[in-house]
Amino acid sequence: MSYVFCNRCGHRNPPISGFCSACGSVLDVVDDRTITIAKVDPLMDAPGRADDVVVALGDIPSGEAILVVRGGDDEGAHFVLRTQVTTIGRHPESDIVLDDITVSRRHTEIRLVDGRYVASDSGSLNGTYVNQTRIDSIVISQGDELQVGKFRLVFLQSAESLK
Repeated sequence: MSYVFCNRCGHRNPPISGFCSACGSVLDVVDDRTITIAKVDPLMDAPGRADDVVVALGDIPSGEAILVVRGGDDEGAHFVLRTQVTTIGRHPESDIVLDDITVSRRHTEIRLVDGRYVASDSGSLNGTYVNQTRIDSIVISQGDELQVGKFRLVFLQSAESLK
């Protein structure tokens, strides 16, 4: 399921929404969107931190996707998914290294299959979650939250990829 983010408050709305369910603002079209990833999870709030991470979809290279770190020390950092298979884990040879004990050495893979990105758990101890549901393998869409250990990563594609 691909969510629609409100440009005014950053709330994540169902894809069929025309108006934001949090603030009532009109939701705009994909071509003209900057996404604000708002902290709505009280466990992710920390004193002295900014509330939001702002990502302009137009800044993502055409045909590419990124994972944006939603919270923690690396908040706002992003990883570009450039290859057919992107590995995520604690192992230093992973494409995306997440150095924390909650992350398995080989935790998750993201594969580009027929123009769609598929996230798969690689037999990790703590599991891989998409939108707070534990998964074995699933197609991920715009705005989906991928949880790998304690890390929460938001999946975003370029505006051109969504047309």
